[in-house]
Amino acid sequence: MARIELSDLAHSYLSRPRDEEDYALKTIDLAWDDGGAYALLGASGCGKSTLLNIISGLLVPTRGKVLFDGTDMTEAPTSARNIAQVFQFPVVYDTMSVRDNLAFPLRNRRMEADYIRERVAKVSRMIGMEDQLARKARGLTADEKQKISLGRGMVREDVNAILFDEPLTVIDPHMKWELRTQLRQLHDEFGHTMIYVTHDQTEAMTFADKVVVMHDGRVVQLGTPDELFERPGHTFVGYFIGSPGMNLLDAEIDGSNAIVAGHVIPLAGHYAKPDGRTKIGIRPEFVSFTDKGGIPVNVTRVEDVGRHRIVRAELAGTPLNAVLLEQAPMLADTSHVIFPPEQIGVFVDDWRVEPQSGGAA
Repeated sequence: MARIELSDLAHSYLSRPRDEEDYALKTIDLAWDDGGAYALLGASGCGKSTLLNIISGLLVPTRGKVLFDGTDMTEAPTSARNIAQVFQFPVVYDTMSVRDNLAFPLRNRRMEADYIRERVAKVSRMIGMEDQLARKARGLTADEKQKISLGRGMVREDVNAILFDEPLTVIDPHMKWELRTQLRQLHDEFGHTMIYVTHDQTEAMTFADKVVVMHDGRVVQLGTPDELFERPGHTFVGYFIGSPGMNLLDAEIDGSNAIVAGHVIPLAGHYAKPDGRTKIGIRPEFVSFTDKGGIPVNVTRVEDVGRHRIVRAELAGTPLNAVLLEQAPMLADTSHVIFPPEQIGVFVDDWRVEPQSGGAA
């Protein structure tokens, strides 16, 4: 296991990048602690796989360093990094049995036969393939082959890190939760450093201790699932995490108030008058309806999703979502909402800002 540090890292697929827009990865400084369970989360094309391939040694970054326990590994080949990597699509040896596929990384390192049998038995149980060890991989389904890939990535105990690049894409939906749970159990048991790349917030939030959120080639926030939900550091984090995501409203910030479409909304702190493009953000879970005062909205539809309802509305032409308990009364087409000041975030040019004094936002 190792602590992995990325120092002043940036990467471009162009031979002569001229400006920031030419970089698939903008400047990144980031540390992955030894033994941590991380998710690398973001939309397709944001740079997640590029970053993972730099860590594994499949790519050499245009600029910056990759350090393993303080040792510069930037140009070291994959074989020197002692890393296991599981790719989005299954990579198996079709002519080998399931048993031999799982044993391959250990036999390559000349491990003892008894140890190999023990590890293969343990991992095959974990991926639910203990009854298929004698089968050739050629006849297996895509999700069964991916389970072999997962098992082969986890069969070694001595790796510095295990990297998962969208590993459950081809897995049947009913198996995904089970495999995520098993990966988490493996981490808790052996303490490997794990980095799990995904565009699925549910996968990220249920697997990881800490989530690294990427947007447009940048790391926009590193935090626990609770931190990302409660205090998103960037409008993308607020919008991307949550279902529905955070409501983001153009606002004028004036001291302890936000002005949205002419309506004054109290804030929980003092912000003076920030320079730049300003917004406020509030989670749908904290939007409440009132028949006394509040801000007028037009309700466009109500979606019943079981234990709660999602109210779709518009505030001065801007979409606004609210989450209500199932037993809450039905709403009129025109209603009024209130926002608790302590649940409102203030964003300037998409980045969260803190109040100058008093309270927290």
